[in-house]
Amino acid sequence: MTPVRRLAAALCGLAALLAACSKDKDVEPPKALVTLSPRLDVRRVWDIGVGGKDRRLRLALAPAIVDGRAYVAGSGGDVYALDAKTGKVLWHVATRVPLSAGPGAGSGLVVTGSTDGQVVALDAQTGARKWQVRTSGEVLAAPAIAASAAIVRTVDGRVRALSLADGKELWINEQTVPRLSLRGTAPPVLAGDAVVCGFDDGRVAAYALGNGDRLWDAPVSSSRGKTEIERLVDIDGAVRVSGRDVFAVGFQGKLAMLALDSGQVWWSRDLSSYRGLALGEEALYVSTADGHVEALKRRDGTSLWSNDALLRRGLSAPAIDGDAVVVADFEGYLHWLDRGTGALLARVQPKKGTVTNAPVAVDGIVYLQTDGGRVYAFTTKPNGRAAGAEAKPVQRPAADLPADLSPVGR
Repeated sequence: MTPVRRLAAALCGLAALLAACSKDKDVEPPKALVTLSPRLDVRRVWDIGVGGKDRRLRLALAPAIVDGRAYVAGSGGDVYALDAKTGKVLWHVATRVPLSAGPGAGSGLVVTGSTDGQVVALDAQTGARKWQVRTSGEVLAAPAIAASAAIVRTVDGRVRALSLADGKELWINEQTVPRLSLRGTAPPVLAGDAVVCGFDDGRVAAYALGNGDRLWDAPVSSSRGKTEIERLVDIDGAVRVSGRDVFAVGFQGKLAMLALDSGQVWWSRDLSSYRGLALGEEALYVSTADGHVEALKRRDGTSLWSNDALLRRGLSAPAIDGDAVVVADFEGYLHWLDRGTGALLARVQPKKGTVTNAPVAVDGIVYLQTDGGRVYAFTTKPNGRAAGAEAKPVQRPAADLPADLSPVGR
């Protein structure tokens, strides 16, 4: 499906949703934020504008932190290398390409993708352009950079490996794309000698990194319902891999743990998310489609806690920041929650505006890129205050949560 057809399909879905909503007088607005007595002090370390406008296109632009550097890109085509701790600009390149995904960084390269299917590779040390190639569709997922190739996913369901030396296509594989899907694609994830990725049909597939052979293809969620909107089961968030286990979650579908070597589903539970999950040592954390933040045991998916303080606030996928889980919402707020209890710890709004992509937490710093093209770095420290009553999580089974179609057409 071309970018134009994909966007048109998403807009049609949105129109249908709005028509349905107009008949329902009980549709609830985003939950209002309550007064919070913070238990963490949040400090802004640095911020920088990287260009672009908040057009609500749900682009996949987020910082990549590698070897003490933060690589960031704006939708207007600017790419920066920054000192991750200070924000000092190390180099800046104007690619003049409408960037929509990345950067992905590694093996000496910084790789971004564009709305018109171009992939641009820059030297990680200097920013010099190494190569630029055109693919078959819009890139809405950060490329994964292996020692042998850059792995790029496009919206038409194709996964391809490009040579690090010159961008030449080494292999390509393809998954069927439904006629209607959410705007967004899951990024390819490296797992040893395999590439693992979720798809718009609710399946997860693994490919051999060396030649692109399909190793397995497993269904996580199955379409059900009478309408195309009801049958949406996109896996748009990155799968998470730990050891021999793969974790994936889909919209109007399931959260599941699969075997990396075979794709066998070890456990699954009903849960809807279009943004994805974060993986800790013993637990995993999910932002659900309707705005719950959930913590579940890794080994069997048992619920540990659920917080409903951010309902219908268009949450990003979570990130793990020390003993906290941090998520962003549609108004540009960052929220820190206690990993053990789900209690709200702190909140900051650096600038009002949409945030689509998850914050990135590395070495005690949380990085956030707004859809309007501003990048922030924050640190936190405990302030010794006791938790207030408003910070207590609400226990509620994730299986009972209603579906939220708000991402359609973003």
